[in-house]
Amino acid sequence: MNINATLIGQSIAFLFFVWFCMKYVWPPLTGMLDERQQKIADGLAAADKAEKDLASANKQVAELLKEARAEARGIIEQANRRAGQIVEESKTQAREEGDRLKAAAMAEITQETNRAREALRAQVATLAVAGAERILGEHLDEAANSRLIDDLAAEL
Repeated sequence: MNINATLIGQSIAFLFFVWFCMKYVWPPLTGMLDERQQKIADGLAAADKAEKDLASANKQVAELLKEARAEARGIIEQANRRAGQIVEESKTQAREEGDRLKAAAMAEITQETNRAREALRAQVATLAVAGAERILGEHLDEAANSRLIDDLAAEL
């Protein structure tokens, strides 16, 4: 055998092998590699999209929490205002009730004072008539006695 013939035979076999690989082996391999590359690219894109969605969701959650806190503050302020109003209304009612009781007590005191004065006037008038009878030594009749008592009571 000749080295040149072997070399040419091997070269032809190698070229046939390269042609066979390029025609039947290489396209499925490159297809699989392209498909794998596309899957990886899609996965990375999905991961980026998911990351963006997560950031967007976090922003929305932060906004919702902010709104909820503001609403809670508003409700608390409203409750505090209402509590203050209730306290003020209670104070006003208590003052009004106290004033009413005070006025009623003053009216009752005034009535009792007037009754006591009238009773005292009557007693003073009776004592004055009794003293006058002793001084005069005579007994006055009932009509004159009543008239004197009424006159004395009116003067006092």
